[in-house]
Amino acid sequence: MLKKFASDALGLSDIGKIIDKRDFGKVDADDYIMHEDDEKIFFLIKSKTDEYCFTNLALIHVDGTSAVSKKRLVIRYDYYKNPIRNVSIETAGTIDLDCEIKFTIGEKAFSIDVDKNQIEQLKDLYKALVRIGYIIEENEIMLKKSEESLSIAANACKSGKIVEGDAAEVFKKINEYAFNWTKINRENYIKKDFSEIFKNYINN
Repeated sequence: MLKKFASDALGLSDIGKIIDKRDFGKVDADDYIMHEDDEKIFFLIKSKTDEYCFTNLALIHVDGTSAVSKKRLVIRYDYYKNPIRNVSIETAGTIDLDCEIKFTIGEKAFSIDVDKNQIEQLKDLYKALVRIGYIIEENEIMLKKSEESLSIAANACKSGKIVEGDAAEVFKKINEYAFNWTKINRENYIKKDFSEIFKNYINN
């Protein structure tokens, strides 16, 4: 017990370890993975208080208050609803015990300390997060442009004369076209599953 208190006081409990793929099923975060929807863990950092679980769909943070408390708060950050920004990595100095990865997901800023001996694995996570952030940013731009295009087309229709025919039928066709346009572009530009990105960068 005294060792746990000392570890908290010195801040050593915050230094995380990257968990091997073979041990993913042993961590608390695994209980909150949506296995039924083909969600898979690709990278996991575990300290004495927290778990940072990166899946193909989301970051799941199992937030602990201290090394001696059993209370946990589980927070899920789906990538498509929480863009990743400001990704950086800090390598260890001569006397440091840890390296650090920082990023913002949605409105939440994370700073995660990791054992300096695992820096090479942490670099893989860094690259994956940078790539995911880039894809989400580009898709947001394209989705906005597609919405602007639809708005321009709608305004052009308003300014012109409606062709002969039943007004209700014309309205129905325009409405269906607008709905399908929006649906197709949302499917194209709102990416939810980043499996291929993690497979490309993470070497488990």
